[in-house]
Amino acid sequence: MDVSRRAELATDAAGHVVHTPVMLGRIVELLSPALAATGAVHVDATVGMAGHAAAILAANPGARLVGIDRDADALAIAGEVLEPFTTRVTLIQARFDELDEVLDDLGLGQINSLLADLGLSSLQVDQRQRGFAYAVDAPLDMRMDSRTERTAADVLNSASRADLAYLLKRYGEEPHADRIARAIVTERERQPFTTSARLVEVIAAALPAAVRHGGGHPAKRTFQALRIEVNGELDALAELLPAALNRLTLGGRLAVLAYHSLEDRMVKQSFAAATRDAAPERLPVVPVQLQAQFSPLTRGAEKPDAAEVAANPRAASARLRAVQRIRPREEHR
Repeated sequence: MDVSRRAELATDAAGHVVHTPVMLGRIVELLSPALAATGAVHVDATVGMAGHAAAILAANPGARLVGIDRDADALAIAGEVLEPFTTRVTLIQARFDELDEVLDDLGLGQINSLLADLGLSSLQVDQRQRGFAYAVDAPLDMRMDSRTERTAADVLNSASRADLAYLLKRYGEEPHADRIARAIVTERERQPFTTSARLVEVIAAALPAAVRHGGGHPAKRTFQALRIEVNGELDALAELLPAALNRLTLGGRLAVLAYHSLEDRMVKQSFAAATRDAAPERLPVVPVQLQAQFSPLTRGAEKPDAAEVAANPRAASARLRAVQRIRPREEHR
């Protein structure tokens, strides 16, 4: 990673980047029973700065890690963090919706566990030039993978007013999407958008005064919508969930950390379908091939406790769901 970009990140006395994984103990507790056997394969589909991955490897000395991330900077840090486990680690730059291709390339038909932490990492938030944070002025980039071409500025300066309003409603759940989209189109005709500070000003000015001063950052929903659009996050999640479930071996476990209602709703619906019999209601005996393939490991969505939120406020919106495969795939072909 470029030295100037690393300098923006918090580091400890030894110069290592500081990262606080969300709900770390609970995730290790949930996934470790599937990783007890030597050679068991754990996939971290969003390995980030490897906080979760390192803890899982430490707790399961016979397990192997496949770490996936689209962010080259995150992978560089993950490689440093995971150096003590290097013989058990494979790191790959890819999107998590490319899971099947990644595993096929590695010759892995089935896996024992998978974690997807869908949150925006501190690496991305804290690097000013990435443009994810609305609290500082930065280029309107928001790409998780710098190899992709379209930035948030491209979306803002090219999408129609109707398309912008739709994006803000769908991905940001922004109740004032039409007002904000109208203001963006008006302002970009005067001068194209390039930096976040100007966008924040335009958003704030477009909102009613009661909303603007009513708590919470006025640009939060718009920035979320732009980030999801630029990175295709919900489409990628829709691809990941069935692929991950299908790859789990008997006893395999899948855990997902979501941070907003759109993600969590998709995870909830996917897990509900997987843990439900496919037979009609009131059938006296459910045939094996129609019985649920998975059982829930969490009751609904678990949340971080108050102590964790106090220590790491970014964890406040986290929602954790997990399931376990209870029937072999062969029974459902």
